[in-house]
Amino acid sequence: MPTNQQRREAAKRKLQRQLVRREEQRARRRRTTLIVGSVAVLLIAAGVVLAITTSNKEADTAASADPSASSSSDESAPTSSEGPVAPCTYTAGGTAAKKVELPGNTSPEQTGKVAATLSLNGETVDVSLDRSLAPCSVSSFLSLAAQGFYDNTTCTRLTKSAALNVLQCGDPSGKGNGGPGYTYQPTAPTVDKPYPVGTLAMANVPSSQGAPAEEGSQFFIVYGKTEIPASYSVIGTVSTAGMKVVDAITTKGVNDDRQDGAPNAEAKIESIKVPEAAVTASTVWSTPSSADPNSGANDSTGAVPSGSASTSGSDGSATSGAASTTGAESSGAVSTGESSSAGQTTTN
Repeated sequence: MPTNQQRREAAKRKLQRQLVRREEQRARRRRTTLIVGSVAVLLIAAGVVLAITTSNKEADTAASADPSASSSSDESAPTSSEGPVAPCTYTAGGTAAKKVELPGNTSPEQTGKVAATLSLNGETVDVSLDRSLAPCSVSSFLSLAAQGFYDNTTCTRLTKSAALNVLQCGDPSGKGNGGPGYTYQPTAPTVDKPYPVGTLAMANVPSSQGAPAEEGSQFFIVYGKTEIPASYSVIGTVSTAGMKVVDAITTKGVNDDRQDGAPNAEAKIESIKVPEAAVTASTVWSTPSSADPNSGANDSTGAVPSGSASTSGSDGSATSGAASTTGAESSGAVSTGESSSAGQTTTN
């Protein structure tokens, strides 16, 4: 007859086997979800052939885009996004183009708007930041602006094509591949036509195949028709008067008459001013349901599991999406050229 000790050990082994089986089942479900999500993203990208990317060197990319396969621009700003349910995680990594601290507010307000003021070429550009669209992205932008990260920087990229018209900024190095030395996950818009004229959005930092997209410091302003996948966090809108300042730059065209490259006109951001109280404004975030053991995991949905400032990971720079030198449209990926192997999301 087995002893009590033997019975306890047998029960413990049985429990361990059950836990292993459950974990294997959850892993299979996550893999299935990731595969399905990846296929869907590939199909969308194939139909649009657009991504906003920035890099530290130009590359000529000819892309044949079918405008009917993607959403067109609209004059109204998006009103909703697929927001995370857990606090923000900012992962340190790489070399920062300008030394800054990681955002300390990992549970920022999720609603409300914040008035910001850009000084662009000595002119005032008023911006309305909308927390409800991408709270973690807005929180990072506010933190960087408050620390002077964007002060005395230039907008390094301008795209002019049938489906991608953006001015990309946010790299203190001036090379188009710099970032803040950290990355975080984007919040994809959930509305149709999310990038109308006047939209302010974050560029993506290219990541390894199959890994979730990330963001850093680079951002772009939509000044014309832009048909790209809804992969870039929208953080706000530029005022009508502010867009006139932007248009004064974009109408001068791109260097060497390309579709993607450095703007011919000067595009210098002297400063970005934000309310000090907005940087630290926080709230209690809702948490994933305890009924789902995978809730809050860093899976294909892009949800962030915890609010923290991680000290490992790639930094937030983006690589530029090169413009085509031929009559074909330039590829429209918006990503940044920060210090990761690929750059932040910039517009092509």
